[in-house]
Amino acid sequence: MTIDAAPDDPPPPIRILLAEDQVLVRDSLKVLIDTTPGLATVGEAGTGAEAVVLARRQRPDVVLMDVRMPDMDGIEATRRICADPANAGVRVLILTTFDLDEYVYASLRAGASGFLVKSATATELLAAIRVVASGEALLAPTVTRRLIAEFLLGPHPAPARRDLSDITQREREVLTLIGKGLSNSEIAEHLHLTVGTVKTHIGRLLAKLHARDRAQLVIAAYEGGLISVPDGRR
Repeated sequence: MTIDAAPDDPPPPIRILLAEDQVLVRDSLKVLIDTTPGLATVGEAGTGAEAVVLARRQRPDVVLMDVRMPDMDGIEATRRICADPANAGVRVLILTTFDLDEYVYASLRAGASGFLVKSATATELLAAIRVVASGEALLAPTVTRRLIAEFLLGPHPAPARRDLSDITQREREVLTLIGKGLSNSEIAEHLHLTVGTVKTHIGRLLAKLHARDRAQLVIAAYEGGLISVPDGRR
């Protein structure tokens, strides 16, 4: 005889792996997360290489990944974690600082679901973890686009070109609006579609472009030449 769980039983906590080489920062993050209902740390890594090993072993929902770490930086660690089929459900949230904007584009290309500046408040950090764990990109698409645009305007190589020949005209329109930072409801209003239909198009875009989440679609919009940065370059 089995006993069904009570309908009001709380859902399992979001499982988080901390990848941060500064012990004091890592300990502070651990206390914050473990004292927050619905969140729990499942591992701590002091190097990028450790983060790769622990991600495969623990299969966390979210890896909170610092960029600057010894042995292997956070971008390479993110690339390896996201490229591993065993980590299909693992999302990476990059921690960065304002003087590291050049890493934003690389981290998103590596497969990160988003990024958060270290000056963020505790409330913003906790909200970011929940957003990424839900499978969405962090934070608002407009924030993602602004920082990518700052990177593209700097003295850096142009992004690789993306072939968009496999997507339909309607999917191209949706992808363009995602790159411009519009939400699903805003896209629906702009294209005179239902939100459900927009979600269907986004699902197809994710599959066709082999993208993990919305952040990757923003990258695809830039690489496909659908979005121009402020000075007119692509």
